[in-house]
Amino acid sequence: MDMTGEYRIAAPREKVWEALNDPEILAQCIPGCEEIVKLSDTDFTARVMAEVGPVKARFTGKLTLSDLDPPASYKISGEGQGGDAGFAKGAAQVRLEDDGGATVLRYTIHATVGGKLAQIGARLIDGTARKMADEFFGKFTQVVGPAEVVAEAPAAAAPEPGLSPLLWIPGVLAIVAILLLVFGG
Repeated sequence: MDMTGEYRIAAPREKVWEALNDPEILAQCIPGCEEIVKLSDTDFTARVMAEVGPVKARFTGKLTLSDLDPPASYKISGEGQGGDAGFAKGAAQVRLEDDGGATVLRYTIHATVGGKLAQIGARLIDGTARKMADEFFGKFTQVVGPAEVVAEAPAAAAPEPGLSPLLWIPGVLAIVAILLLVFGG
């Protein structure tokens, strides 16, 4: 699954960057997040309870930040295991750009999943991923500063044998939002 989005956050780029790297803020914003632990400046672990259609599972996973260009961009990669529900892995590219006194956050996510999640169907998975991304960024923008959605455009992709997750943008991901996005992806 591939997904892109763009949000305008009424906060300076440095503040947004710091928030994207703060496990406490990310834990507040990720739907179903139970725990995020920062192991180093670039490595995190997370535990998230997520639900896609009839499948509900607790995912535990690892996240790694790479291609760091503070406070402009980074890549977040992650993979998680949900027991019998399956697995999720993916990556998100996050870019921050100044917009007056505000910041425009752009993200591109690619994710895959396998196991029971992969059997649910791409339409349900895509819908859940979009919902989780909207929940993450909605909460993130409330915590960091008022925001408005500038544009979102999901990219159509052929279904893969595995299910596409990455729930946070990073997650966004959401990554961390990406794990949620991956799970929802």
